[in-house]
Amino acid sequence: MKPRSKLISSMFLFGTIGIFVHYLPLPSAFIAMVRGFVGAAFLLLLMAVKKQKPDKAAIKSNLLILLLSGAALGVNWILLFEAYNNTTVATATLCYYFAPIIVILVSPLLLKEKLTAKKLICVLVALVGMVFVSGVLNAEAGGKDFVGVLFGLGAACLYASVVILNNKLHDIDSYDRTVMQLGVAGVVLLPYVLLTQHVAASDFTLSVIILLAVVGIVHTGFTYALYFASMKELPAQTVAIFSYLDPVVAILLSALFLKEPLGGFGILGAVLILGAAVVSELPDKKRR
Repeated sequence: MKPRSKLISSMFLFGTIGIFVHYLPLPSAFIAMVRGFVGAAFLLLLMAVKKQKPDKAAIKSNLLILLLSGAALGVNWILLFEAYNNTTVATATLCYYFAPIIVILVSPLLLKEKLTAKKLICVLVALVGMVFVSGVLNAEAGGKDFVGVLFGLGAACLYASVVILNNKLHDIDSYDRTVMQLGVAGVVLLPYVLLTQHVAASDFTLSVIILLAVVGIVHTGFTYALYFASMKELPAQTVAIFSYLDPVVAILLSALFLKEPLGGFGILGAVLILGAAVVSELPDKKRR
């Protein structure tokens, strides 16, 4: 599978997770912790089936970045959940998707990637589209709590750092990096869940266990393996712009399956985001 195909597939799968989580009667932080541990365990099992051993030398040489990016991933999830708790979902989502803007702006400094006018225009168009898709224009002003906005922006900074740090990894298999990052994210979330969440044994019905398995295996282990593998081969700016496909898929599917309203602004926003992603990857015309 080509790198862009991996990235687009991962964004589509990330966008479908909301449908499954919607039917899970468990705290969001607990679900995120399970994602980390189950996703890592699934990939370790897959590696064992393929008789592929973790490359200890590669992990050791990249250990600091793996620990930092895994911790950033876990804390990113926590801050995003707190943003949802302290402001509207629309406002939290809009703040969170400032992350691609951050990646685009810092990549010339940290990753030595050239920032073209076309890339900058496309990401700004995608941001406008995200404003429309999020529904924040229809949100009540009283719901925009300042603390929630700060949590959302904090999550965006950490999400951007995960993208940047993954571009700093070198000579390491996508399975090894994904297992390490998901495992570290789960460990980071564990104390937060123990201190702030309450889950009873009676909550784990057969349907809940099946949904948790799907979220952990498909939406985390498999999807993050695709996502991190694409990061290894694509510029951070490309990853940033295509990240906007995730909320578009989520909004469209929620309208289709959960009957959540999608007005004219939402449709316009989806078109802007998809158009910006496509145009950003079109080859530039050769100068004569």
